[in-house]
Amino acid sequence: MFVCALTCVGCREMHVTDDPTLRLSFSQDTVRFDTVFTSTNGEEPSATLRVMVYNPNREAIMVDRVWMDDGRWFRVNVDGEASLGKLASLQINGGDSLFVFVHVAVDKQNQAEAVWVTDALHFHLKTGTTQSITMEAYGQDVHRIRSKNGRSDFANYRFTAEKPYLIYDTVVVGTMQIDAGARLYMHQGACIYALGDVTAQGTQDKPITICGDRLDQLFDSVPYRYASGSWNGLYLQSDKATKATYDLRYVDILSGNVGLYCVSERTADLSTLKMNGCRIHNHALYGLVLLNVDAKVVNTEISNCASYCVYSQGGTHRFVHTTVASYYGNTNIRIHETGSENVAAVYINNLSKTEPQTVCGFENCIITGARRNQVVVATPFDRYYPALWQGNYLKCDTLHIPHATQNVYWQESDTVAVFRQDYYRYREYVYYDFRLDSLSPAIGIGIAEVAAQYPQDRLGQDRTQRADAGAYQGE
Repeated sequence: MFVCALTCVGCREMHVTDDPTLRLSFSQDTVRFDTVFTSTNGEEPSATLRVMVYNPNREAIMVDRVWMDDGRWFRVNVDGEASLGKLASLQINGGDSLFVFVHVAVDKQNQAEAVWVTDALHFHLKTGTTQSITMEAYGQDVHRIRSKNGRSDFANYRFTAEKPYLIYDTVVVGTMQIDAGARLYMHQGACIYALGDVTAQGTQDKPITICGDRLDQLFDSVPYRYASGSWNGLYLQSDKATKATYDLRYVDILSGNVGLYCVSERTADLSTLKMNGCRIHNHALYGLVLLNVDAKVVNTEISNCASYCVYSQGGTHRFVHTTVASYYGNTNIRIHETGSENVAAVYINNLSKTEPQTVCGFENCIITGARRNQVVVATPFDRYYPALWQGNYLKCDTLHIPHATQNVYWQESDTVAVFRQDYYRYREYVYYDFRLDSLSPAIGIGIAEVAAQYPQDRLGQDRTQRADAGAYQGE
């Protein structure tokens, strides 16, 4: 339903101009939509965009006809009227304005690639002049997964890269495979539970993307993909009888409530998780949760979560050349529904008396953020904690554990930025960039022998000549 208004200046009669040199002005002459998902008979329209039409002149201008060239894709409401044929003799007084609301609904195109659609909205003035607003959008066919009871169950499922997937509710799958380049768009509240093995093999050139389904703008310079909490999460959850294997390469998990929640009911011979080149970013709760699994995380960014970016409990967890950065909510506008919980970026829980011992270590990594102390190791006897911590840049107090060596700790007197951009600048349209600043204190502090095992960073940059900490090699 459209709500619109016509702004008037008094109720006096105004002279309608016959001067052909006078023109209307538009707040924008082109209405551009982000990619919209196609549907049958256009039953799922896009968000609605607004254009203001102004008469900057002293005299009134009469519009005697409004029409579109095509009319298939775009739906327009002008001054409260959705039927353009009824807009003859539309008078806009001098100094007045009116609203034009536009949305787009693209029918299914039966193509793998997005299809560009365009149209134009024309205003013919009584003076003989025609002025136009161009409308543009891309329509993308998708595979839809939606059930009547809110849950879709599959013994196994393969997500391919041919067309994106639009997931509306809860998907429960036994084994799951995701091909390089696959895109999974998650509706509000949607989530995936994998109960068995998971193989997600993206590449640097063709990453796998799992994110919310809002592709439009939250604010003028803020896409919805920057706002957390737009879907529920990815849960890898095995029972006592199942030893699962999870292998994730170049998977971007963005802007949900939980990024990756990996949990097993087993207390021995644990399930295993391998991550390489992944990015878990911008979640309203947790980034990566590891419960009773063995995990190895390499060349991965885990960043900007309202609660813990990494929660570790039960199992052996090794992080190598990984960047953990906690700057959730550090913007000059509010783009998240929830605030930061003001907790450490990394929390390691080794206090359970019934679950497996937690052995969580970091090598050639960065752990930092807005909070003063970003690392908590909760263990009964620090001096016996066996995990290896070396070659890291850490924003925390000195770790009092025996295998924490050759680390660089943040000092309050530090004046050099770690990253190129560690917060969101609204006015400059610059989003978080966790690549290293040219003078970053994380440059060159890594252990060379560790870096040699992983000669390229997350973006494919060589690190054999110098071992920088984190997922990204500095310039």
